[in-house]
Amino acid sequence: MLIERRQVEEFALLTLNRPEALNALSATVLRELRDGLDWATTVGARALFITGAGERAFCAGADIAELQGRTPPQVKRDSELGQMLFRRLDRYPLASVAIINGYAFGGGLELALACTFRLVTPNAKVGLPEIKLALVPGYGGTQRLPRLIGEARALELIMTGRAVDAEEALRIGLVHRLLSGDPLAAAMAFAREFTRYSLPALAFAREAVQRALATTLDEGLRIEADLSTLAFQMRDAAEGTTAFLEKRAPRFEDR
Repeated sequence: MLIERRQVEEFALLTLNRPEALNALSATVLRELRDGLDWATTVGARALFITGAGERAFCAGADIAELQGRTPPQVKRDSELGQMLFRRLDRYPLASVAIINGYAFGGGLELALACTFRLVTPNAKVGLPEIKLALVPGYGGTQRLPRLIGEARALELIMTGRAVDAEEALRIGLVHRLLSGDPLAAAMAFAREFTRYSLPALAFAREAVQRALATTLDEGLRIEADLSTLAFQMRDAAEGTTAFLEKRAPRFEDR
């Protein structure tokens, strides 16, 4: 399999397993990634991790050899399929964490951008170099990157194709944490900062923030009020407030 599936304690882990090709995104990899997303919802995981095999690359982008000879309709179809898959990831019921261990270029960075969180190892380098091939990012990079780091920085990275290292990626807000030691262990420690809370409440909070970026302030406040009301009706909310008053740790049941 080109996507290895593994459950590690309370987490589902998908590993792009083409280290000889720097874990490039072939059509088969994308299909297996889709199937892996299906699998991860069936194992009782509290979060999803995505990483790449080996120490050189998270994912070096599209498999350039597959691009040769494609017609414009085929290119458009493939772009829409990739966009649909990554859109599914950013709406995924579980929070997702990209463990960027090395290169994340082109489609690899677009995959990471679709995740809820991005963590990088010290040797990571990330960028959207498509312009160097007279191409344009096609899996959501032109849309997600400016929402994340602002239009000015996104235009610079997309129009120059420049890669940034781990420290710069952290400084400009492209990633959340710089990992030290074992990447998976560090990612698990990071994820446990939020997975100890109610999963439905986490999903409501994430939805509120994501929808804020696509609407007016007034509409966003209405959405927030609706989601806050839904959260308030859960058993977990009653448990959380009761535990607070009783000065004890809450015991959430994810409902």
